[in-house]
Amino acid sequence: MKSEKVRCGWCGTDPLYVKYHDEEWGVPVKDDKTLFEFLILETFQAGLSWITILRKRENFRKAFDNFDYKKIAKYDHSKIDSLLQNEGIIRNKLKVHAAVTNAKHFMEVQKEFGSFSNYFWEFVNHKPIKNILKSHKNAPSTTELSDALSKDLKKRGFKFVGSTVVYAHMQATGMVNDHIEDCFRYHEV
Repeated sequence: MKSEKVRCGWCGTDPLYVKYHDEEWGVPVKDDKTLFEFLILETFQAGLSWITILRKRENFRKAFDNFDYKKIAKYDHSKIDSLLQNEGIIRNKLKVHAAVTNAKHFMEVQKEFGSFSNYFWEFVNHKPIKNILKSHKNAPSTTELSDALSKDLKKRGFKFVGSTVVYAHMQATGMVNDHIEDCFRYHEV
């Protein structure tokens, strides 16, 4: 009899959530395009469940030009208005404007550090933090590190980057490994 893989409890049994957990969550991301995609998605997730965002991810990808931050930084009022009419995404005016603002600041960080990845990963000396958790319920929603990164991003003009959003971004992009110790992905990422 084949034994079932142990996974982090938060992903449940929804096939989309399980696929995300098994293939993406916690995998160290070093390329700027993917870091920006997660930044946008985490921004829109603020106050909502992550599964809501995952279900709309392809709509976001189409609406936001495949998360091309160079294009997003140039969005004008007409494009923003069309996004606010797009039923396939989260139509929050502040979050849509934040995506444009964050794209501009993202490129400023790239200029200063050579890449956003260099800036982002510098906060952990370019090495993921591997936490030891018995249950996903023991995972923090913020840490001193996410507080510091959030504060620095805000100082640079980024929007919707509170410590909770930043910590979720750190988990998603593998800066922090918060898979539970018994999860089959814990030792893989």
